[in-house]
Amino acid sequence: MFNLTAIKSGDDHANVLAEIEKLIDADPAPNTPEADRLELLSLVANAYEAKAFPTDIPDAVEAIKFRMEQQDLAPRDLVPYIGSRSKVSEVLSRKRPLTLSMVRSLHERLHIPAKALIHQAELLDPESEQPDWTRFPLRHMSSRGWIEESIKGVQTLFAQIPVGIKADLLCRQSLHIRSARKMDPYALKAWTAWIIIKAGASNPPPFKKKSVTPEFITKVA
Repeated sequence: MFNLTAIKSGDDHANVLAEIEKLIDADPAPNTPEADRLELLSLVANAYEAKAFPTDIPDAVEAIKFRMEQQDLAPRDLVPYIGSRSKVSEVLSRKRPLTLSMVRSLHERLHIPAKALIHQAELLDPESEQPDWTRFPLRHMSSRGWIEESIKGVQTLFAQIPVGIKADLLCRQSLHIRSARKMDPYALKAWTAWIIIKAGASNPPPFKKKSVTPEFITKVA
């Protein structure tokens, strides 16, 4: 087991993250030594990351280069996370922005803090470099008071999405309750964005990991 000490190097940080992952997989019960250890390790890791990746002005490229230096990675080692050597080169030279799929891969595989990679998550097609803003239902969104009826209004709406949101799990390809017509993905993304923003402005109770059961999901449906 990793001894709890201050993180002073990239290797220390990697060891702490490995220990955190093991504890998360074990899912310790509250108020147990394992749960307390998980909390303490998370605090230590967060303190180190806050120093290594200042979040006042997040810079994704500097965060990536910092991790490359820590783990002795070459640009070619980033291909599995970014997509190709040309894309890696463009990202590192700040000629190409990170897509949501890149952010997820870099965060989940290289453990780069999401806040160091993005200002806000994009509820958009992970494979699309630039969405077709004209495909959003501007008139309907405006009539509901979500936006001003313009492309800028839609962009402003999506800029309000909080960091770390993975809302693609909510998307469905078709409606099965009242019809079999194809779901409009842009309308669904707009609706989901609005719900996320409204939920973010609320003050819900703390989430309990084991509270989402099959019975709960059935009741929600």
